[in-house]
Amino acid sequence: MAVYQVTKIIHFCYGHRLLHYDGMCRHPHGHNGKVEITLESPKLDHRGMVVDFSDISKRIKTWIDKTLDHRMILNREDSSMIEFLKREGEPFVALNENPTAENIAKFIFEYASAEGFPVKRVTLWESESSFAVFENKKSKKRDGSPSENRP
Repeated sequence: MAVYQVTKIIHFCYGHRLLHYDGMCRHPHGHNGKVEITLESPKLDHRGMVVDFSDISKRIKTWIDKTLDHRMILNREDSSMIEFLKREGEPFVALNENPTAENIAKFIFEYASAEGFPVKRVTLWESESSFAVFENKKSKKRDGSPSENRP
């Protein structure tokens, strides 16, 4: 089956630290992140598009700018850092899991999907040489018909 895909790249800066991690990332630090959001559709809309790039910017980039850009992204269990940031009036985002590149990619994927975008994949570049992917994999049911594994 033929499909069309479009990808929008969005840059943002964020800080994080990982709990229960035995390495340098257990300390607060930051990244100049790049997220690639790939949308997919078997057909094009009346304009000949999967989704207009400006619609992706208006809704997803705006959300990333307001929610993640220049924020500390933390595990909800990181109470000492969260209390410090609250006391200092600093912005942060608390996830239910460690704020790894994998979990941040999943967080963005879930938001874009909830907004009605036909998301295929979200790739989060944590550095120029390291990235994580969260993807909507299609699988076949036992009867041979396609099904979607949703987050």
